[in-house]
Amino acid sequence: MTINEIAETLAAEHGASKADARKLINDVFAAIGDAAAKGEEVAINGFGKFKVKASPARDGRNPSTGEKISIPASRKVTFTAAKALKDRLNG
Repeated sequence: MTINEIAETLAAEHGASKADARKLINDVFAAIGDAAAKGEEVAINGFGKFKVKASPARDGRNPSTGEKISIPASRKVTFTAAKALKDRLNG
């Protein structure tokens, strides 16, 4: 499902325009991204949590040459589904 499809669904359900719905969706994702950039956890009841995890620097190998390389430390966003969402998927 794309943002446009979600916007169409929300617009139809709430009597809003697709443009307004798309703007709200983009604002929600921007707020989640801003919180993640600050290292904050975003918990959405019944849906799940977005967390920032740190990956330490480590040594790796270039798969094509076998040469040893240094992989720098980084941060990534992970998502953990809430129990309610898992139950909905499996039941």
